Amino acid sequence: MAKQKPHINIVFVGHVDHGKSTTVGRLLFDSGAIDEQTMRKLKETTASLGKAGFEFAFTMDNLKEERERGVTIDLSHKKFMTDKFEYTIIDAPGHRDFIKNMITGASQADVAVLVVAASDGVMAQTKEHVFLCRTQGVKQIGIVVNKMDVVKWDQKVYDKVKADVSNLIKQVGYKPEEVPFIPASSYQGDNIVKKSANMPWYTGPTLREQLDKFKEPEKPTNLPLRVPIQDVYNITGIGVVPVGRVETGVMKVNDKVIVVPGREGKGITGEVKSIEMHHESIQSAEPGDNIGFSVRGITKKDIARGDVLGHVDKVPTVASEFTAQIFVLNHPSVIAVGYTPVFHIHTAQIACQFVELVKKLDPATGAVLQEKPDFIKTGDTAIVKLRPTKPLVIEKQSEIPELASFAIRDAGITVAAGRCIDIVKKQL
Repeated sequence: MAKQKPHINIVFVGHVDHGKSTTVGRLLFDSGAIDEQTMRKLKETTASLGKAGFEFAFTMDNLKEERERGVTIDLSHKKFMTDKFEYTIIDAPGHRDFIKNMITGASQADVAVLVVAASDGVMAQTKEHVFLCRTQGVKQIGIVVNKMDVVKWDQKVYDKVKADVSNLIKQVGYKPEEVPFIPASSYQGDNIVKKSANMPWYTGPTLREQLDKFKEPEKPTNLPLRVPIQDVYNITGIGVVPVGRVETGVMKVNDKVIVVPGREGKGITGEVKSIEMHHESIQSAEPGDNIGFSVRGITKKDIARGDVLGHVDKVPTVASEFTAQIFVLNHPSVIAVGYTPVFHIHTAQIACQFVELVKKLDPATGAVLQEKPDFIKTGDTAIVKLRPTKPLVIEKQSEIPELASFAIRDAGITVAAGRCIDIVKKQL
């Protein structure tokens, strides 16, 4: 079996209509990931919908509604091989009401490509997306200055946009000197896969070449072991088999482990008997591995979805209260103290009550706008204190970021998303 290439999740972000979907479509088409026939069909579809020129964008937008509206709604995932890596492209929407996908997308992205139209420069969502990438822990970012054809391939325009974007990313903590900037025309195909003849003044990599220059994400094997439980099965002859994905750390056969909160809220300890992945028995599992395992001393009634497994010497944190930075995406009215929606954190779904609104922040810079606001609403970024209605495992962003992010849902919509920044530990 050939050695697998390292895997990278990449998200394309940026202001609406700056050409994110077209960039992705052009990348896939010019590198042969989509064939001529599919492209021809898309051309015909776009023409019949009166949207000629949208065919590249539609390679990712495979929902009918999106085609008719000409905007990206949901996240689409597409595999893409480069010489060095296997990429999963997460095409994140630019529209405001779809920003929840940008958040759930970015929370799992290793690399972000920010697409900025040369004709518009930095816009409101450009700022917001950069801030979100940073707070969601996306470590590497690249910039495509798109629509260079619209500004007649003018280097002065490119330099100005580059300076403005450098300024913006510096504010949130990216180092502009380490960030690649690529002038491009996704629609015409300049500098996406093929070198542009229209911009001889640019000598750097194309977007496709840049994808091989990003660094392989480090697996968080040095962090404490955390395996959120997805399901628990009873298998004849083996017994209880919990299933989950290793988020951090390393799990080995014979490890002494604890599952919290567990049925009594005190944690259940045991010893790992066996670990299985893709129906094969393995001796150890690391971050990203989806595994089934059996533990001596754990019965089916002890453990459930939403519990988290760790080593006995580094027990997962159960919070009686926690402080988080949240971004309100879409709330029908306002959020005030007492509001108790459902939090989706790793595999757990638990109602948490807002007990204090600490401060409201500027969503583009993180600066404090208001101490102790009476309420927060759609578009606001805030620091809040929360109390889970039952035991909940969550970790601090600064310690185990993989278990710090959550989405808040209410009546079927994602109201907000956030990251835990501090915890009051529950005594087990």
